[in-house]
Amino acid sequence: MSKIFTPTNQIRLTNVAVVRLKKGGSRFEIACYKNKVLSWRNKLEKDIDEVLQTHTVFVNVSKGQVAKKEELVKIFGTDDQTKVCLEILEKGELQISDKERAAQMEAVFKEVSTIIAEKCVNPENKRPYPTSIISKALKDVHFSAKQNKSAKQQALEMIPKLQTVIPIERAQMRVKVTMSGKEANKLKEKLVKIVTKVEEENWDSFELTMIILINPGVYREIEEICNSVKGTTCTMELLNLKEVTQGEEFIE
Repeated sequence: MSKIFTPTNQIRLTNVAVVRLKKGGSRFEIACYKNKVLSWRNKLEKDIDEVLQTHTVFVNVSKGQVAKKEELVKIFGTDDQTKVCLEILEKGELQISDKERAAQMEAVFKEVSTIIAEKCVNPENKRPYPTSIISKALKDVHFSAKQNKSAKQQALEMIPKLQTVIPIERAQMRVKVTMSGKEANKLKEKLVKIVTKVEEENWDSFELTMIILINPGVYREIEEICNSVKGTTCTMELLNLKEVTQGEEFIE
């Protein structure tokens, strides 16, 4: 019986997600497992072997045509297949059908809506919005979900834009700050410039205790301020992650 000859530079794969990168006038592709590319880019998946079907660089995945080592060295500066795969995975374009793309974009859209609903409130009554209201507002500002950004990043970018169509703001964090020392007043002056609201302020001998509301985005900055003034001891205690009024959600 005669043997069927398979060229050594061809690898046949099925049911793959292809990521393509055009560089140096040439096209390179890698074969990935479906639904894993976005997980890798969003840092949810950390095992590269769970993403790549094979640590091989192709010029055409569907035809099984493998890229030549000389070309990899010329274009990428290395013939290390894994290193090149990682660059293509990071910078390349995921090749999917229109139907798959629409489904993925819809999933990202829903995730962005959910994140915003969890992180924000109506400033007029401090109550969270249902995701249906957030979704409608996103459509009103013509939000288009992106594959190359995490849902969280897109959500944070969209909050200021949503303020043009609905009253919305980040839910505030309630923090207790205790400070003592001869420079406590100087520390207080720095803090009040960036907090949203000082709810309580109590002096006990030489110790000052403040209950403050802050935007979650300035938490690290406040930590740095607390550690910046010499001759002062400062501690922080997170009381509430989000300032939300309990009750029925605001619905229009």
